[in-house]
Amino acid sequence: MYYFTDDCLIGVEEIDNEHRELFRIINDTQELLDNQILNDKYDRIMEMVERLEQYAEEHFRHEEAYMESIRHPELSLQKKQHLFFRDKINGITNSFSSDNAQQEMLEDLLRYLVTWLYRHIISTDLMIGKLKPSEERTAPEFNDTYLTNIPLIDKEHRELFRIIGDVYRVMTDEFAFDKYDEIVRLLEELRDYTKFHFQDEELYMESIHYEGLEAQKRAHEAFVSRLEEMDLDHIDENQQETLEDLMEFLTEWLVNHILHSDKKIGAGAPN
Repeated sequence: MYYFTDDCLIGVEEIDNEHRELFRIINDTQELLDNQILNDKYDRIMEMVERLEQYAEEHFRHEEAYMESIRHPELSLQKKQHLFFRDKINGITNSFSSDNAQQEMLEDLLRYLVTWLYRHIISTDLMIGKLKPSEERTAPEFNDTYLTNIPLIDKEHRELFRIIGDVYRVMTDEFAFDKYDEIVRLLEELRDYTKFHFQDEELYMESIHYEGLEAQKRAHEAFVSRLEEMDLDHIDENQQETLEDLMEFLTEWLVNHILHSDKKIGAGAPN
């Protein structure tokens, strides 16, 4: 089962409810994949794909209209991602026939949906409505609000806040003309440290048999993917914009993830 957890909330009720529906579709796909009684699943698969097409059409229209209404700066990026999703689902419809390997097709569909869902919601949708003018942005400071009461995790979270502070200092440095090297260095540091931290965090969750481990792993993968997929050419040409977007993403994601997901790890730890 895939669960819509609090760290997937973007705070817009209509969009959050539609994201919940996509989780339901994914779970229905998993159920169909696991069904050992039904030999011919062709009709059910096509129903699932049609359901996805209808969902995407409605949800993307609502999401884009909302983003346009608040003049969200990443609307064009969202439209491209939405179009890619539609093309992927349409490609399944056009290429699939009753003679295809149905289980393999369902596995591919499920894998794509899960990967796309977590990456899209956590690394893109989470920013909807939260981008502030750059002059209003400040670096978050670690305080008791973010404590999980797990010493190792809290120590590593403090380090992540320190790195975000470095991003903020570079972003607000008015005397630096070319910030490209610093941006690349910070991205490498973020990527390496978050991989290190997420590994520690996941090992700890495994040690206490934490039931939310799989959801945490998908959130972690989505975060790292966002960092790894950044275009260096775009960064060089849009240095300040990159820093502002990175600062907002790091702040919103980290605060949201710690408060809504990581603190639950401490609550679920053995006494």
